[in-house]
Amino acid sequence: QVQLAESGGGLVQAGGSLRLSCTASGRTVINNAMGWFRQAPGMEREFVATVNWNGNAYYADSVKGRFTISRDNAKKMLYLQMDSLKPEDTAVYYCASSSRTGSPLMASRTSNIDYWGQGTQVTVSS
Repeated sequence: QVQLAESGGGLVQAGGSLRLSCTASGRTVINNAMGWFRQAPGMEREFVATVNWNGNAYYADSVKGRFTISRDNAKKMLYLQMDSLKPEDTAVYYCASSSRTGSPLMASRTSNIDYWGQGTQVTVSS
């Protein structure tokens, strides 16, 4: 059993920054791929970024160059630094972990995700 809890969401103006954090607890596995997904109202949950245990990352084209994913395995923490935010980034952001793969690419598929956080709201005003 793995529990994930996100924090750091909020309201920012376009062009601003936010840093999201995710704390993992329970039966965590250090080599699990982890990542961030987001879901806007009326939309499907979509991939944002994933990372393996050693920091190798994979990003959605929509956030590449603006977002940075990282993890601290000793602290069991996952982060998402979001810069140059746009109104279209507005969504609930979910922390995620896969027990099935250590590959960031494979973990970008929701079907390979086993554990989800409750989500944190990010709102970007225009």
